[in-house]
Amino acid sequence: MRIDIITVLPEMVEPSLNCSILKRAQNKGLAQLVVHDLRDYTLDKHRRVDDYPFGGEAGMVMQIEPVDRCISELKSQRNYDDVIFMTPDGEQFTQKMANKMSMSENLIILCGHYKGIDYRIREHLITKEITIGDYVLTGGELPAVIVTDAIVRLIPGAIGDEQSALSDSFQDNLLAPPIYTRPAEYKSWRVPDILLSGHEAKIDEWRYNMSLERTRQLRPDLLDE
Repeated sequence: MRIDIITVLPEMVEPSLNCSILKRAQNKGLAQLVVHDLRDYTLDKHRRVDDYPFGGEAGMVMQIEPVDRCISELKSQRNYDDVIFMTPDGEQFTQKMANKMSMSENLIILCGHYKGIDYRIREHLITKEITIGDYVLTGGELPAVIVTDAIVRLIPGAIGDEQSALSDSFQDNLLAPPIYTRPAEYKSWRVPDILLSGHEAKIDEWRYNMSLERTRQLRPDLLDE
């Protein structure tokens, strides 16, 4: 899988792509994560990629020309499954979406910035719009890293124990059950006896029931789905 991230702040993205699972996946050749500085695609001598909005609204707007030039160059080199725009008013990012996107071959992620982007980019260049929540950040850089991490960790081989990813929260629309490790007792706080029993079937049943209960208490909306 290859993911190209377009941003005006590459220094905000690159460090996160070279840590932990993302770094391991790249070292194994499972993922290629490439960051593009949008300023490299502008013809402005001052490397500007934004301008004032028509109509006099406050704030600055990302221009269509450098974005189109960058996306067009990438598309001339390979086919892309989706061109994604990170935006607060996009479709809510979910584990189900991450599962589906992890089977893609090539993706482009555009990080919004300033007041927003020229709407023609959304009309003609973008194929999917994603948000990580109902709030506004300085730009789309952190959301792009979050989406990338959620996708890449699902690629077979990215995580040492692939079953670990399948038992994460939101798989099967349930939150993960409680987990414990040694010591079995600390300050009189004991690990549930069932987990020490060695009875695999009963442990699986306990985990499912706890997932169901935690989901019912914390995220009942997931059960509605």
